[in-house]
Amino acid sequence: MSAAVEIQGVGYRFGEHLAVSDLDLTIGAGECFGLLGPNGAGKTTTIRLLNTLLPLQSGEISVFGRDVRRDPMAVRRLLGYVPQQLSIDGALTGRENVGWFARLFDVPRRERAARVDEALALVELSDVADRLASTYSGGMVRRLELAQALVNRPALLVLDEPTVGLDPIARHSVWARVAEMQERYGMTVVLTTHYMEEADELCDRVALMHQGKLRAVAEPDSLKQSLGPHTSLEDVFRHYTGSSLTEDEKGGLRSVRAARRTAGRMG
Repeated sequence: MSAAVEIQGVGYRFGEHLAVSDLDLTIGAGECFGLLGPNGAGKTTTIRLLNTLLPLQSGEISVFGRDVRRDPMAVRRLLGYVPQQLSIDGALTGRENVGWFARLFDVPRRERAARVDEALALVELSDVADRLASTYSGGMVRRLELAQALVNRPALLVLDEPTVGLDPIARHSVWARVAEMQERYGMTVVLTTHYMEEADELCDRVALMHQGKLRAVAEPDSLKQSLGPHTSLEDVFRHYTGSSLTEDEKGGLRSVRAARRTAGRMG
């Protein structure tokens, strides 16, 4: 399998805090890859380095052979991204939100309307596309963000806790759309989630991070089997990350709670 993402020796500091430490990771083309760990583990920093939203301080990252340091624009054209925090504009309609992203990603003008319609249909929002996004439920907002991320037909779709705060039905709807897109277009998916059952069901492989360091990388079943019978992925998570939280992780939990409150208000 060819590599979609290659990360070699990557480190990143915020002042005195080492957020990512000497990270080596390869993600295969067409994989659904889960990046797991407590808040403060370095997952979102890694995602932002991969997305070119943070500058590399040390190490190398390439996306389908494009170097994020030397050719960030080429990397960005390959990406679709759904961040942790809600990113839609409630004063625009669903169609206008997706259309804005189509322009942002330089989708050719002659293709733009058809691409927007396609993305909205893929996430089953065509019927409400001309309603203001402020009237959408939390699950609809997340699907709208997915449509925004898909409108440029990305080779790599990056999802940073895309179902946080959603009810089980809305979560299932979001992941069903992701699985459909991956099957249809063969895209590579990199996701972070705190729902271990999601990672277990969706991911071909997962990586466990803790305190900026990579602790384990393997298929979910292999990780579970390595700890013995009747082991869950949550057990694996606890084994590699421990049961106590650092101050950074406690701060991360506060951020997640805030995101969930925001998502709840949208729903």
